[in-house]
Amino acid sequence: MRFYIADQHFFHNNLNTAMDRRGFADAESMNEYMIARWNERVKKKDEVVILGDFSVGTPEQTAEILKRLAGKKFLVAGNHDRFAQSSRFDTSLFGWIHAYKEMSDNGRKVVLCHYPVMCYNGQYRVNAEGAPKTYMLYGHVHNTYDEELIQRFVRETRESTRIVRGEEVPTHIPCQMINCFCMRSDYRPLTLDEWIALDRAK
Repeated sequence: MRFYIADQHFFHNNLNTAMDRRGFADAESMNEYMIARWNERVKKKDEVVILGDFSVGTPEQTAEILKRLAGKKFLVAGNHDRFAQSSRFDTSLFGWIHAYKEMSDNGRKVVLCHYPVMCYNGQYRVNAEGAPKTYMLYGHVHNTYDEELIQRFVRETRESTRIVRGEEVPTHIPCQMINCFCMRSDYRPLTLDEWIALDRAK
């Protein structure tokens, strides 16, 4: 099974009192909670794609966290993932590290980037029933005003129509951008279907 999650920010104590206001007593208790939530869900053979800003800790601290997390880990690098650029970090702890990645997930395409991509590859593709075939998964913006602007863009795009080649009637644009911010799932990695359901519920 494959899961996705973004912006855990292990060791980032300031997020408990500023920006996210996560409310943990300190970075250590935040780290332990996130590890527990991860391991409640992820099994040894599962895959987890981390959509950036995994850790602000040292290479050594981050390596120890990764060794405690179940499953096979993959990193779409974020602006805070400086540990991954250090010669002291064992990059084999991740299956791969990329700044951008496109993959298949149960017959659907996922576009993976730490930063939201407003006009992503495959945005207009739908199946025979008219359901979207491509999803853009991102992080970076947490629950900030930037996320509100992105959701405004998503709503306006979905309300817009265009003429598809070979068709006579304008169709709506299937804009599917999902913020996989860890606080939205109570720090649990989720499958693509689970993120889709959570996104629709909000």
